[in-house]
Amino acid sequence: MKTIKSPWGRRAALTGLLSSLVLGLGACDILPRFGPNKAEIFAGSVQNGGDAFIIEVNSRVTTATAVIPSLGFDDAFTNAGVVGSDTIRPGDTLGVSIWENVDDGILTTAGAPATLEEVQVDGAGFIFIPYAGRIHAAGNNPETIRRVITEKLEGQTPEPQVMVRRLAGDGATVSITGTVGGQGVYPIERPTRTLNAMLARAGGVTVTPEIARVKIIRGSNTGSIWFQDLFENPSFDIALRGGDRILVEEDTRTFTALGATGAQSLVNFRSQTLSAIEAIAQVGGLSSASADPTGVFVFRNEAAEIANQVLGRTDLIGAQRMVYVLNLTQPNGMFEARDFIIRDGDTVYVTEAPYTQWTKVLTAVTGTIGAGTTIADAVAP
Repeated sequence: MKTIKSPWGRRAALTGLLSSLVLGLGACDILPRFGPNKAEIFAGSVQNGGDAFIIEVNSRVTTATAVIPSLGFDDAFTNAGVVGSDTIRPGDTLGVSIWENVDDGILTTAGAPATLEEVQVDGAGFIFIPYAGRIHAAGNNPETIRRVITEKLEGQTPEPQVMVRRLAGDGATVSITGTVGGQGVYPIERPTRTLNAMLARAGGVTVTPEIARVKIIRGSNTGSIWFQDLFENPSFDIALRGGDRILVEEDTRTFTALGATGAQSLVNFRSQTLSAIEAIAQVGGLSSASADPTGVFVFRNEAAEIANQVLGRTDLIGAQRMVYVLNLTQPNGMFEARDFIIRDGDTVYVTEAPYTQWTKVLTAVTGTIGAGTTIADAVAP
């Protein structure tokens, strides 16, 4: 074995060895990076024996995948008419006063009225009036109940005069929770007989209206709507019923941003519809130092119906792994990114530009060469 005795020879040999080592590491992808590059993602396609369909985004794809969550009320909610403010409901409390046209009546004496305060409507909708018996009150207004009581008493006392008034009660209330100005239980009154009016009574929503969702539970029925749609479309302002439960909450949809972007995190939606270009903007845009604008990927589990439409097939069954590719450098690339809709659970991944890895390799090489030179100088005789 030949021994290198020259200091310059030893230095050159050590530098060459270290350089070869770093280049080898770079070729083996040992250097740090955000994740897979374009070639590695494409290698996992179905066409290459993988399990994901990789689709280049175009106008046909954006149309097929533009599925926006639809919120609204069914007929059970929209067809329910506004309940009159005087309509009696189970749980309500009534005040009943009765005058008789005799000095010594069955209920009154010396012309003074018989006043029955806080007559509560029971769960079945009935009240009890002495000498008149059980009277069905729920669903009627005070005037109707007055006439019924009068008819019941006419056979027992001459020309009875009856007055019925609706007092405060717990049967005509709704509960409101979530992101509103004031959570609590509110009575359904004349000004607050519809959903929008009741939300205003509770102080309004306290999150951005565009991403506020209103959920209402009525018995076994549940409906949801965007607050902005409720505010802008009077036909969605449904009538309330006693016992309704109303929840106002911020949109819970999210997407994950990874790769060469301004931030890598789980991101909440800031609008009802979010495009790919808006999603990238939300995380600070592409990294000017490392991003590859030809390699913007959206990973998604797509329903079979949409996957078949995108791929022009009819045989796919069940959710399919789809990877949508956006090339922002194409003439219409920015438009396609603007039209491509991001959905809940998507992963937006931006690959690194090829030169970025080479820059890392060169930085490692030059740094190692400098270190190697220092070592060679140190070991030189």
